[in-house]
Parts: sequence; structure tokens; C-alpha cells
Amino acid sequence: MVGNIAVGYDNIDVVRAAELGIAVCNTPGVLDAATGGRHDVPHSRLHAAASAAEFALRSGAWTGWGLTNFLGSDWKARRSDWSATPYRARRGAPGERILHAVLHHTRHDSGRPGFVADLDQLMSESDVISVHVPLTPETSGLIDARRLRLMRRGGAVVNTARGGIVDEDALVDALESGELASAGLDVFVGEPHVDARLLSAPHLILLPHIGSATWGTRSKMALLACDDVCRVLDGQAPVNPVHATAAQPAR
Repeated sequence: MVGNIAVGYDNIDVVRAAELGIAVCNTPGVLDAATGGRHDVPHSRLHAAASAAEFALRSGAWTGWGLTNFLGSDWKARRSDWSATPYRARRGAPGERILHAVLHHTRHDSGRPGFVADLDQLMSESDVISVHVPLTPETSGLIDARRLRLMRRGGAVVNTARGGIVDEDALVDALESGELASAGLDVFVGEPHVDARLLSAPHLILLPHIGSATWGTRSKMALLACDDVCRVLDGQAPVNPVHATAAQPAR
């Protein structure tokens, strides 16, 4: 039995585990609020947690993801359902109409207001893109140079999912050219190694994989994984199994 204290499982060869009769589970749901269940939380955390954690990363002290690394207090996010009121307009200066829209794209129609079926369309209509998808063969390099060019000039990108989803070189190119005004990364290709171009890029916040790093969230993740381990050892099926059909080779 492998209990993975994370939602992503690209660090486990699930196909081989299934061949060997090894059950694998993950911990979905309990870290949504910390990493992006409400659209304002990941951006707030990127700024609030940047000091010590970013210093550790940039100084080379970060040695990889750890369950108790850089833990902070749990945030009480304001009550606002991002899917319930995606369009909010208000009047600005005389004659100016400011439209606030929260849009989202998923593989299948979510049925929620603000759903955009085409990712390219979403990119072209967005000032800020926040990435929250698993790393799979389909999502590897999902946010590439072409899609970054679709964004409005002066926009921003935040990735708290997995490093391989955003093309790091393309992101740096966009920051250096001014096409993007800023970006925030909490995940990287080949963690804990961080590419030198990222370290020297302008207007880029870098954090050492701490999107879920609150005491409450990490405790819930650990307990959820332990509960499934105990279920399997007791001859029961895990509540949160990872199936080999949805897996990819370990990275």
C-alpha cells in the first residue's frame, strides 16, 4: 500500500504498482482551500508566505517537499463562491465600465457559471491565469509559449499545481519581454532543483512547494492517507484510490 500525501501522483509509477498488486491512494479535497478552492487564496498566500520560504529556495537551502516544511496558520477565506458570481461589474471613472470576471476551464463542462470550453479562448480573455490541474501526458506543457502569447499584455500567471504544466523557458521569455507583468511559481520541473533562468527572471515570485503548507491542511492530508492505509491493511478498499488507467510513468 502506498499512501501519497498529495493530490498529484506523478511521483509514483501507478501502472507498475497495479501490476504488483500494490494499492495507491492520494488525498484530494482537503487541500483545495489552501491551494486554490477560492480564487483569492493562492495569490494571497504567494505574497504572505514569500519571505522565509523564498529566501530558502533562492539561497539553495531547499532540499525538496516535506510534510512539515514552512507551515503557516490556516487562512479564513472570505465567504465567496468563485463559481456563483463570476461576473461583477461596477462603475469606475465617468464613462468607464470595469468588468470583473472569474472564468474557468476544465476537461468537461463544469456546469458552473464562467465555464469556458476552449482553453485558448480562456487565455485570450484573461489578465491572470491560475493553474490547478494534475500533471499528466495531456497537461505536460499545457501553458506553453503560444498560449502565453494569447494573454493580454501585462498579465500574470500563478502555478501551484505541478512544474511541468507551465513551460518554464516560455514563462521567463514572456517576463523578460514584458508580455507578462508578473508570475508566481510554487512548483518546478525537477524539484528541488530550480532552473537558473527562473532565479534571475524579473517580477517572479518563487516558493518551495508550499501551496498546501498550513498546519490544518497538512494534518488533514496525513490523516486521510493514514486512514486509507489502515483500510487496505484491514482488507477494505481505499476511499481515495488512484487507478492505473489514469496514471502516467513516474517522473
